[in-house]
Amino acid sequence: MSLLNASVTITQFSIGGFDTVTKPVLIGVVILITYVVIIVANMTNILLIFCDKKLHKPMYLLICNLAVVDIVYTTSVSPTMIGVLLAGAKTISFVPCIIQMMVFHVGGVMETFALAVMAFDRLIAVSCPFQYQSYLTNTRIVIVTCFLWLAALVCLSVMPVTVLSLTHCRPRLIYAFCDYAAVLRTTCGDLNHHFNVITVIVFFILFFTFTLICLSYFVIVFYVKLSSNVDKKKMWSTCLSHLIVVVCYYCPLFIRIVLTRIGVVLTPEERHGLIIMSILGPSLVNPFVYCCNTKEIKCKIFKIFKNVESSQ
Repeated sequence: MSLLNASVTITQFSIGGFDTVTKPVLIGVVILITYVVIIVANMTNILLIFCDKKLHKPMYLLICNLAVVDIVYTTSVSPTMIGVLLAGAKTISFVPCIIQMMVFHVGGVMETFALAVMAFDRLIAVSCPFQYQSYLTNTRIVIVTCFLWLAALVCLSVMPVTVLSLTHCRPRLIYAFCDYAAVLRTTCGDLNHHFNVITVIVFFILFFTFTLICLSYFVIVFYVKLSSNVDKKKMWSTCLSHLIVVVCYYCPLFIRIVLTRIGVVLTPEERHGLIIMSILGPSLVNPFVYCCNTKEIKCKIFKIFKNVESSQ
């Protein structure tokens, strides 16, 4: 057995993703500010919906679920990156690393599931407006949401099972946090089979969810064409928020996939920058999109500010 493939007992990993960064403090501060804004904005949406019984409707429950997903997704990795960049904490214990890997990827998959269900919700709202409340009830939305979280956990359970079953040869992660590819590359032997398995799983998840979103909008466009000008405006305003969120999530994802497939070699800084942008960007945009484009949430915020001003 060669020295490179010698098995070692790993108790912690060193994070090497930011070793070549020239301005770690600046990048760390930017990530910290972005992360704080994400948490505050998404928690505000959750509290507004939770505290107002008028907003206890299927669409707002889905918005609430998306906010929870955004918080889980960004929280899984942001504190680690902030710690590395600002505090120089470049190590992470083995078990927390595996947990971070699992939570991060579950969050990513749940983003696609949440957007797909929200597209279906908009399809029902446009195509069957009078039957909407009977087709999509709060109970059904809660059941579907719980099922999707469980499905994400089951689909990705192969990740920790694979990593824990292999021996490790290297204690250094080449990425900025514990994702599956980074942790798997610390193990010994041929990894092609393991990468192929997870590639197939991720491909089917992305293909299924993106296809459902596209089909939903094809049908929505069909109904819009058959509607009057007034109804067209209402339909597009109904779907605009979701459409912006979908574009913000899938664009960075597809850019990464396309660049990889056409053989563009990115520097570590460029690769990490693209990954971080694809994690933080959509989660930052989502709550503000729904605040600005959803009349009920916007009115609720204005009412709160009005009450604060009048009390002073």
